[in-house]
Amino acid sequence: MIKALIFDCDGVLVDTERDAHRVGFNQAFKEFGIDAEWSVDFYAKMLLVAGGKERMTAYFDEFGWPEDKVAEYGGKEELILALHKTKTALVSEIVKDLPVRPGILRIIDEARAAGVRLGVCTTSNAKFIDAVLDLFGAERKAAFEFVHAGDVVSKKKPDPEIYLLALETLRLPASDCMVVEDSRNGLRASTGAGIPTIITTSTYTVDEDFTEAVKVVPELGDAPNINITIEDLGELAAKAAA
Repeated sequence: MIKALIFDCDGVLVDTERDAHRVGFNQAFKEFGIDAEWSVDFYAKMLLVAGGKERMTAYFDEFGWPEDKVAEYGGKEELILALHKTKTALVSEIVKDLPVRPGILRIIDEARAAGVRLGVCTTSNAKFIDAVLDLFGAERKAAFEFVHAGDVVSKKKPDPEIYLLALETLRLPASDCMVVEDSRNGLRASTGAGIPTIITTSTYTVDEDFTEAVKVVPELGDAPNINITIEDLGELAAKAAA
């Protein structure tokens, strides 16, 4: 049996990218009077950049900065920080109406029953992750030992820094852990830290390359269509270590 299970958030716990983050960015742009709107298809391109602040910076670098707003807020970095703060508040409300992905609550309960430790590693803002974990209920939320989020590390996924921090927090070797991710960037980060990783594909990631994953499934699944149990994760981790 594995000793720890670490989840990514966006696309893993809740399929948030299309109907939460993208919507939040667009609403923030509108509130700031910025002429930008990210379509469902265009947002797939933006997801190649990890991190919301970094994503907006990359967009403005390519398509042009709203110079009047840059001047109003005292610089590009200051504008990005203000936009991101507004977007986070908006998305933290939006996510309250989104469903938890199939199998997540079940496998959290299985992990708790088996004494498997739980954590989250994500590039998303800590306030947003708190809103996501609220969807699980108080007891399940309390079972998470740590949430490493946002700017807790200097380099975001696909850099492995956030997962190396998780191993340091857990004081466990990578072989005793399993990560649940949904994206190529996330997989590169987790396997870069040496942690075996299962992929649950999400709206924007179904066609990505997941060669390094120990298994790829569309979702963890709930009865009667369960794809992965906590025991399965243990077996997959053991095979990866063999």
